Amino acid sequence: MKLIAHRGNLNGPNTKLENSPEYILNALNKSFDCEIDVRYINKKLFLGHDTPDYEIDINFLLENSEKFWIHCKNFDAIHFLLDYKDLNIFWHQEDEYTLTSKGHIMTYPGKKINNKSIIVMPEWNNKKLSKKAYGICSDYINIIKKSFKDE
Repeated sequence: MKLIAHRGNLNGPNTKLENSPEYILNALNKSFDCEIDVRYINKKLFLGHDTPDYEIDINFLLENSEKFWIHCKNFDAIHFLLDYKDLNIFWHQEDEYTLTSKGHIMTYPGKKINNKSIIVMPEWNNKKLSKKAYGICSDYINIIKKSFKDE
């Protein structure tokens, strides 16, 4: 089961730190994958949910490609990053299902899942988590990890 820290969050939302490179690397160092928000503007890459807050270079993404779930936040990011086959990218807004470039299904909370599904933000609907999903993406990934250990 992949445990994915949404924007690097481990114990709840932290709007001041989420999507910052240091925050993301902290989550990776704790053995989590990370969902990150990426924009491509004027031939530069940026991290940030609502705005381009942290400039990064392509090496940041490539060096961590096995652990990143890259949410492209603008069309230019999709277009640019599609050339990098090692990256796992996707685009969505409020779609029930979104296919990633690596063939996984980002699944909106409460929707039907299978062994390719990533349950996104299960805390939004308080549903019981299913181990038959491929992974879970949450702001509370430490709590989820602990709940699986306690079963």
